[in-house]
Amino acid sequence: MSLRFSTMTAALMALGLIGMGGAAQAGPTLDAVKARGQLVCGVNTGLAGFSNPDSQGKWTGLDVDVCRAVAAAVLGDANKVRYTPLSAQQRLTALQAGEIDILSRNTTWSLTRDAQGLDFAPVTYYDGQGFMVNKSLGVTSAKQLDGATVCVQPGTTTELNLADYFRANNMSFKPVVIEALDEVNAAFFAGRCDVLTTDVSGLAGIRATVATKPDDFLILPEVVSKEPLAPVVRHGDDQWRDIVRWTVYALVEAEEKGVTSANADEKLKSADPGVQRLLGAQGDLGKLLGLEPQWSHRAVKQVGNYGEIFERNLGKSTPLKLERGLNALWLNGGLMYAPPFR
Repeated sequence: MSLRFSTMTAALMALGLIGMGGAAQAGPTLDAVKARGQLVCGVNTGLAGFSNPDSQGKWTGLDVDVCRAVAAAVLGDANKVRYTPLSAQQRLTALQAGEIDILSRNTTWSLTRDAQGLDFAPVTYYDGQGFMVNKSLGVTSAKQLDGATVCVQPGTTTELNLADYFRANNMSFKPVVIEALDEVNAAFFAGRCDVLTTDVSGLAGIRATVATKPDDFLILPEVVSKEPLAPVVRHGDDQWRDIVRWTVYALVEAEEKGVTSANADEKLKSADPGVQRLLGAQGDLGKLLGLEPQWSHRAVKQVGNYGEIFERNLGKSTPLKLERGLNALWLNGGLMYAPPFR
């Protein structure tokens, strides 16, 4: 142990952030999850590619897989999750009230939310707001939407961005504000509004899975906002925040290191020290989080790395057919980047 490391450890112990053995002090959320034997995850009521139940009630999607990875890391079993579907207006209140352990529900990280009793984990999907129209409208640009009626959900950054965009471009619009996502979609496809606006990924999912004739609808080229979508936890439980944060980072790092759900066991024997630390074969990073040594190995083996999760839920083989774009690894020109596991 270096002098620098031992000095840092002593300082953290003095602050009560780690215990005598270097382990994290147990936080209330981790204790509650372990005692319950189940992670309670707040998700969308139904959004293709992110969190969507099938006819048997099985949930799938990128946001769902984030919760499954946390459950695998903490409880050893990715299936030990109870999903709580929440509307846009319900989601943050439910988290702050302690009704859920984590909100993994296409939620935009913003200053206002971050400063009001919430902590955001790393971004799991970089998105932006767009507009979808019926091709029969004859519109090819958002700049042509002056006077349009627009379907939008309340209590979202989408609603605020919509007003900003039209004001900035000296255009008017008539909002059709509906809380339930399925009702918003139904209103748009029934012709109650000219335009549907939400994150571009959401529009792609709605077009692919809700529209009876997807080719009749056009997602306009303008992306009018930055929407970094990230899991959210309550402010004040630093240990739980760190567990969720580093579980997400582990999924990204695993992709960079070539660790997959199929080869995770084999990679435990890797000669790469970085892979050994990531998977808990060397050192004991898990102890610093209050978890077992192979917490991240379990998450990757049971759920897959970030690339696997993306392709399974959003990629070219899915109805959404989304490109990685900004969500590619930094090595490939994207923004997905994990700090060092050391």
